[in-house]
Amino acid sequence: MARPQRVRDAVRPYRTHRRIGLVALAGSLVAALPAPAAQAGASGGPALRIIDGRTHPVFSRADAVHQLVDVETETDSDEDGKRDTVRMRILRPRETDAGLRVATIIEASPYWGGGNDVPFHEVDLEEDGLPGGKGHTGLPGLLQGTERPTGSAVSASSVVFPGYTDNYFLPRGYAVAQVDSVGTGDSTGCPTSGGREETLGAKAAVDWLNGRARGWDPDGRPVRADWSTGNAAMMGISYNGTLPTAVAATGVEGLKAVVPIAGISSWYDYYRAGGGVVAPGGFQGEDTDVLAKAVYSRADREICKPVLDRLTAQQDRATGDYSPFWRERDYLPDARRIKAGVFLVHGLNDWNVKTRHTAQLWEALGRHGVPRKLWLHQAGHNNPMPLRMEEWLRQLHQWYDHWLYGLDNGALDEPAVDVEQADFTWRQQPAWPAPGTRRVTLRLNADGGLSPLPGRPAERTLNDAGRTLRAEQLVTDPAAPHPHRLAWTTEPLPRDLRLNGAPEVSVRASLDGTSPYATALLVDYGTATRAVAGTVQDTSQLVCYGEGVPGDTGCAYRTKHRTETADFKIVTRGWLDVRNRHSAARQSPVVEGREYRLRWAMQPQDYVVEKGHRLGVVLISTDHDYTLRHPAGTRMTVRAGVSSVTLPVAPPAGG
Repeated sequence: MARPQRVRDAVRPYRTHRRIGLVALAGSLVAALPAPAAQAGASGGPALRIIDGRTHPVFSRADAVHQLVDVETETDSDEDGKRDTVRMRILRPRETDAGLRVATIIEASPYWGGGNDVPFHEVDLEEDGLPGGKGHTGLPGLLQGTERPTGSAVSASSVVFPGYTDNYFLPRGYAVAQVDSVGTGDSTGCPTSGGREETLGAKAAVDWLNGRARGWDPDGRPVRADWSTGNAAMMGISYNGTLPTAVAATGVEGLKAVVPIAGISSWYDYYRAGGGVVAPGGFQGEDTDVLAKAVYSRADREICKPVLDRLTAQQDRATGDYSPFWRERDYLPDARRIKAGVFLVHGLNDWNVKTRHTAQLWEALGRHGVPRKLWLHQAGHNNPMPLRMEEWLRQLHQWYDHWLYGLDNGALDEPAVDVEQADFTWRQQPAWPAPGTRRVTLRLNADGGLSPLPGRPAERTLNDAGRTLRAEQLVTDPAAPHPHRLAWTTEPLPRDLRLNGAPEVSVRASLDGTSPYATALLVDYGTATRAVAGTVQDTSQLVCYGEGVPGDTGCAYRTKHRTETADFKIVTRGWLDVRNRHSAARQSPVVEGREYRLRWAMQPQDYVVEKGHRLGVVLISTDHDYTLRHPAGTRMTVRAGVSSVTLPVAPPAGG
């Protein structure tokens, strides 16, 4: 099936650097090419080359074995009476046919088969809450453009895998595998947007590598992974970074390391927040059913329709309550079952998969003693590799060598956390939030001040216009009267203020009208050039990191951060459906005009508000780019003086 034009366009920037002529790069590639042969093992057969606790490149990417396997899963998601199968495409060193046994790095994805344009849900609601139209169309927020790997080539030298793992890790003695998620590409079954079926589909790849699942070649002949050590890692970004966490949370044996990059830890927190329907940034109206329809690319395009209809019914866009549907897609309660070493990565400007996903998984891993490592960078929904290429490959290589080959290489001795600062330098620290972080409460006072000292109680009122005005329009000029928002600011800060964690608001407030939302925005007021979501290629810096093959040079351009000079930045935000003020799982009646105590958290951040800037808190009701948009006019009345924001304040960096 032809790839939608938008997906092809999304692919081009990532893939352009991989089509550069090999002749021009010959000099650069010399250092990256593997040695001609592996060291012999004790038995005389091929073996890894390990020097100073690291695997070294001695195997040929061009001479690798390319293998296709259909692996049987434990589930029948399309209800056809047969267990689902997932297609696994493998590249492994040629020496595995001569007795070498290797570990495997897996990237499971629903995107290898392409994507579909799908109508989104309407978010501008009528007063009775019923949709008013069909909404817009587009590719969902998690859909990351990627080219479908060749599936029938005899020679691995003509097989191109997107990414860098084959170029870098296969020469060092790893197999690299791609798996079509259920309902996509050459797999059977149905996509379920984070459901148990998808988890078991990806898990089957690990089971097959360990001899616990059956597999067949495309001609139906049984095949086993006799070349596998049984040790596997899973990694990826976005949806591809969500599946590693899902599979690890099953406790599957043999999965030794996972690297979730901008991955989801609870699907409720991707499509909901505080009991309300809340969109991923940039994709208003997306939901689990939209995403499943977008990735539904298997050959049979009819069999999954009942499954997709159930997603629409069970996801419940009417209440936004946390239900058994969302519990199935919540991996946090099962973090205790994870046996793999977890290397988490997230962009501090990522509003697609928000920072809460990594922060809450990081915390859960710590509670259960799971070995963990964390990178926080200044970009958005981006791969960190081209931002900090050499250090990324060093640490990732070290992580895999330790967990998959048991090498004593200091992987757990280095500081656990790397954080990119506002000036794009990096610091290391032993934990996150940083040691010494404390909670500081500031009052939202009647005079518009944000201060540790409480002021006199007084009512302040806004009239909701979020249906027509974006949050960025509502936070400007905090000192000016504005009917559609409430704003509080500190005095100019006498020193830098470093935030590490999730701010929380506590307000006494009432609502009159149709919108049930309360939205809090934390704002840095002060002119500066700051990182925003996204990166740009630096075409002056091409780095060759691994062995190339025709169509895949093993080289990449570095990337730089996108920046913006502005007099304010929304640092973080958070949402609450006031009907869910007691619990995300159930609504409680709301009496219009009655004052309630409302408490909710914003998205976690690692951010420095500079000396001389003002820190602000802005309250609105509807958040145009995230919440459902009810008719304008809801009145929110907040009791100042007794309302507050609590900030996670860390010691100064280096202090």
